[in-house]
Amino acid sequence: MAISKIGSKALVDCSVAAVDIEDNSITSAKLAGSIANAKLANSSITVNGTSVSLGASGTIPAVSWQSVVTADGSTATSAVAGNGYFIDTTSAAHTINLPGSPSAGDTIAIKDYAGTFGTNNLTIGRNGNNIQGVANDSLISTNRASLTLVYVDATKGWLYAVESNVGNLEVPFFIEATGGTITTSGDYKIHTFTGDGCFVVTNAGDGTTCQPSIVDYLVVAGGASGGANYGGGGGAGGFRESKASASPTHSASPHTASPLITTTGITLTATTYPITVGGGGAGVPTGGGTTGSNSVFSTITSAGGGAGGGNPSPATCRNGGSGGGGGSYSPVPYGTGPGSQNPGGSGNTPPVSPPQGSNGGYGLKAPNGVSAGGGGGSTGAGGNVSANPGGPYYSSGGCGGTGAGTAINPSPAAGVPGPCGSLRYFGGGGGGATEAIEPARGVGGVGGGGTGRYAGVDATSGSSNTGGGGGGGTNCSGNGGKGVVIIRYKYQ
Repeated sequence: MAISKIGSKALVDCSVAAVDIEDNSITSAKLAGSIANAKLANSSITVNGTSVSLGASGTIPAVSWQSVVTADGSTATSAVAGNGYFIDTTSAAHTINLPGSPSAGDTIAIKDYAGTFGTNNLTIGRNGNNIQGVANDSLISTNRASLTLVYVDATKGWLYAVESNVGNLEVPFFIEATGGTITTSGDYKIHTFTGDGCFVVTNAGDGTTCQPSIVDYLVVAGGASGGANYGGGGGAGGFRESKASASPTHSASPHTASPLITTTGITLTATTYPITVGGGGAGVPTGGGTTGSNSVFSTITSAGGGAGGGNPSPATCRNGGSGGGGGSYSPVPYGTGPGSQNPGGSGNTPPVSPPQGSNGGYGLKAPNGVSAGGGGGSTGAGGNVSANPGGPYYSSGGCGGTGAGTAINPSPAAGVPGPCGSLRYFGGGGGGATEAIEPARGVGGVGGGGTGRYAGVDATSGSSNTGGGGGGGTNCSGNGGKGVVIIRYKYQ
């Protein structure tokens, strides 16, 4: 008989519960086929912040980009391996420090968010590890720079695997310093000190030919005042200059220097160098003049100018960076006898090489009138009294000695232009006084020297910040000019 119906109670429940399956009892062969991703609870995975669907193809990103970092000038970013950083330096420079204990393959990516790295630089701190095989931080100073660093090993440290719109990634160890009035000339930075101050070095350079630690200098002391009562011209302040480009260890500096240069500049360390700018000697109403004050930078001291001789005694002048001119005073009565020469003071006192100045000229009272010698200049001696064809008892005051011309600073911040205007001159001697009429005056030397008294026209002072000597006077002598210190170095 046929069976037309089967009751539900006649069916056996054949479903298998997990507890009914013995561990490791199902072989791989029994799992043939595939399970649709949609049947899985998790249908994608996240790699470095990017979601990748199971079964899909794609490229796993090397880094996980973070929110934009806005620089505030004080807070540094501590980078984490595997991250990328958008850095916004619109308002301030920024520092990002690499991980301190990296592993091989660790990656950091950086992007200039606002295109302002050229204005406000990004410093990548090495945090104890090398970058590109060198124990230097990196300075990124190119707008719109993009770069990726990968850590390799202790020898090379972090290497740049990707560089886009980036120049030299290593921090240029050029000299970095502050102080004085700062100007630039090509690849060179110039600090001019017209008064006392500090030259503060924060980075001394790495000492290579391309990034030297050497600075050139010009150190000019204060000029002396002239003497009074037909006094001698004041001696110029000592002049000392370096141009280390003549040395093979220093990169070429294109400026034209004076003939008094040394090829040994100052090798810097990262420290503060006090700067002393010598003052000029004060003019006097009677007697001998006043000596100028020294100027000092590091191991370089330039001596103040020697004072001009005056009346009454002493008519003799003083030694100094450049010597003062001899006064006109003489014990021989006016108009009788051959008279006595009053010698000028000695320059380059104390002695240095190359010499820092020259001697003053001699003064004379008789028989050719009352006239005084010129003060010495940086490169030329002060003029002696000379006969004046205007009369038997007249003579010309000695001219001030010539100063030295240099283009260590082409800016008109200090010094006076020379005859052709291409160089700026320092250290001119003061002219000696005379009782004669024009053209018997003692003209000040090129480089800021003051003119001596003549025909009722009194003396003039040495020019400020040239170290020029003051002119010899009658009732009052000319002041000496204040000195100057100029420092020049390669900064890029």
